[in-house]
Amino acid sequence: MDELALLILDGQSTQTVLQKVVDLVARVMPGVWDVSMTVVRNDQPTTAACTGQRAQALDETQHRQGRGPCVEAAIGGHVIEISDGRTETRWPDYMPAFLNAGALSLLAVPVPAAQLSAGLNVYVSEVEAFSEEDRQTIARFADFAAVALTNIDALQDARELAENMRSAMEFRAVIEQAKGILIERHKLTADQAFRLLAEASQRANRKLRNVAEDLVLTGEL
Repeated sequence: MDELALLILDGQSTQTVLQKVVDLVARVMPGVWDVSMTVVRNDQPTTAACTGQRAQALDETQHRQGRGPCVEAAIGGHVIEISDGRTETRWPDYMPAFLNAGALSLLAVPVPAAQLSAGLNVYVSEVEAFSEEDRQTIARFADFAAVALTNIDALQDARELAENMRSAMEFRAVIEQAKGILIERHKLTADQAFRLLAEASQRANRKLRNVAEDLVLTGEL
């Protein structure tokens, strides 16, 4: 948890942060076989991070089938535990792949992020592998992942807003420069200069900004 608390989100991607989470879960939980993170965007589940190919393969089996403990924990928002895969009956289509991979226990904990559904999945090759302390520890990791995902999404939204504002300011600046050229050259009003740019844009079937940029750079409309 100390390592996660020191993690600087700026400059990180969603995938790198979630990979850090699953790697730490695998490191601190005794007997863990594999760890993965399911993220659901636009009703499509994907494995956003994992510690091994076995977990990814089991996750992807659920994604293809459209159901399974990890998918249901992420979408339903409740903890799902398999204590002994040999006697589990809830997912008959999925359990053969689960057992064939060598897994016997699973804990899938929802990650309560603000803008998406996600789940932290811990696979173990022993039966009845999770104590109450284990469940609480994994839940704490899931809570951190939720905060990180929410903050990264907010950071990305802020970046996109800043970029849109910058583009809008550049767009407005070049339009004003082009209008100034036309006003000076043809003794037009500001409205007349803008209409002239708009007409040129329509005739050439080009964006108004591109027509204005050409005028500023070449002096030709």
